[in-house]
Amino acid sequence: MNIKRIMKHLLTTRGQVKRAFPHSTLTRIEAAIKASEITHVGEIRFAVEGALDGMPLFKGQSARERAIDLFALLRVWDTRHNNGLLIYLLLADRAVEIVADRGIHEKVGSQDWNKICQQMERAFSQSNYESGVLSGVQAVTQHLVQHFPAGGQNGNELPDKPVVL
Repeated sequence: MNIKRIMKHLLTTRGQVKRAFPHSTLTRIEAAIKASEITHVGEIRFAVEGALDGMPLFKGQSARERAIDLFALLRVWDTRHNNGLLIYLLLADRAVEIVADRGIHEKVGSQDWNKICQQMERAFSQSNYESGVLSGVQAVTQHLVQHFPAGGQNGNELPDKPVVL
């Protein structure tokens, strides 16, 4: 049990999440995802969570484990071509995780996603939340355009609106 981490999570408030991600920032993130998805056949979701609470926190659930849970809960896996991708930020830890469906993961491996996560985490460590997410979406887009360029009918299967938990 990591007492320091538990305290950070218990002290992270919804107000801090709103200050880091005001409505205007969420709107720009949504627009960036919409613009991105025009250029490829992937489906991007962005979710930010202030902190873990309850048993997941006390059992030491990692940001990665939580991202995988949310990948399922948000039904990011539920796309026709297995082309969903979740960018998840756990604000209390300033940890970013990218979880890609198997269709994407076969083409782009964990190492590339980890580089993007680290880039975003550096921006967040300086409280540059909006630019960190927008640059992360842009970096993900570059991979998706390379491996899954737009073509034919490119329907939007998942909502583009960021999820704030």
